[in-house]
Amino acid sequence: MDALDARLLLLLTDEPRLGVLECSRRLGVARGTVQARMDRLEARGVLGGFPPALDLAAMGYGLTAFAVLEIAQGKRASVAGRLRDIPEVCEVHATTGEGDLLVRMVAKDNDDLQRVIDQVVDVEWVRRTSTSIALSTPVPPRVRPLLERMVR
Repeated sequence: MDALDARLLLLLTDEPRLGVLECSRRLGVARGTVQARMDRLEARGVLGGFPPALDLAAMGYGLTAFAVLEIAQGKRASVAGRLRDIPEVCEVHATTGEGDLLVRMVAKDNDDLQRVIDQVVDVEWVRRTSTSIALSTPVPPRVRPLLERMVR
């Protein structure tokens, strides 16, 4: 990736609905250049699509929690597959340290969170969980600082 790739990704991060022609106009490069770069970024897996930015709290899921799961040895893929079936599970990361998986989940309220935790605990091969509720998100998920560094 070079500075032009980073500038293109910054532009699409800010305005994901921009077309190739408008991107080329704003970046001051040919339309074909933008298209070729987008194709290359997609092929490399850097650019994975253009999902809308959704506010889960505005959708009724105002509570975010993180659970550290200890699971039976060798069962990571099986447990992750079962967790994928729980709609409130937003992310699952394999980790080092105390637990084996870090799970980000959302719920409507505390009672709903208990229901979601019960579903997670009921997953076969989950041995132990430790859950923390997020009180706020001072730094939301972001990539902009990395892209800005690449532009410099």
